[in-house]
Amino acid sequence: MKHSLGAAAVAAALVTGAAFFSPFACAQANSQDSSPSTDDARPGAAATFGFIKDSSQGIYAGDILARVRAIGILPDSHASGSVLPSLGVSVNNAIVPELDFTYMILDNVGVELILGMSRHQLTSNLGHLGGVNVLPPTLLLQYHFNHAGKVRPYVGAGINYTRFWNSSLNAGGTPISIKNHSVGPALQAGVDIQISKRLFFNIDVKKVWMKTDTSLAGTDLGTLHIDPLIVGVGVGMKF
Repeated sequence: MKHSLGAAAVAAALVTGAAFFSPFACAQANSQDSSPSTDDARPGAAATFGFIKDSSQGIYAGDILARVRAIGILPDSHASGSVLPSLGVSVNNAIVPELDFTYMILDNVGVELILGMSRHQLTSNLGHLGGVNVLPPTLLLQYHFNHAGKVRPYVGAGINYTRFWNSSLNAGGTPISIKNHSVGPALQAGVDIQISKRLFFNIDVKKVWMKTDTSLAGTDLGTLHIDPLIVGVGVGMKF
């Protein structure tokens, strides 16, 4: 729950930032258009804060954005069912690389595919339960604020498909069986900050809902909800 609240707070802050930067950028642009100066007419004239006048910069329909991030995966694990909640099962954090690609459908609207993999260890009141690999490709529809600016906040929503594999989960030597896939919603908020014509710095926060059903020797244990908050920083390139 605390990670969910953290995600909501970060997302709110980013959206608030977007609301600030976008009108400010537009105001700067309108001001410059209404009263052009000789400085503006020069090639390579200085850009106003938050807005790049050179239309070859920023992002536009048809652009492809590729990002590489280091992400921290912070599970908000909890259980439901008859047995699993009483075992106090928890899932450890992980830090892994992540790759994503965004295709801009419109100047402000893009579709992002996120790829990454992590391995998590599970513990309980009974001790260490083993580990499992998690492959969670996620598809998001994004809205980018201030698309022609240096500072470009965005928000996204979409769907996550999680594949669980290479599980070594067991209790007292008896294998714990898990459902090997999960489908759930995903939310996102982040910001791209222009460094050069094609290169940008990225901060990104996602909340992903994923779960798996568990059983031991044919006995249903319940459902483990992992629901991680994912915080990432990295760099991106525009193509």
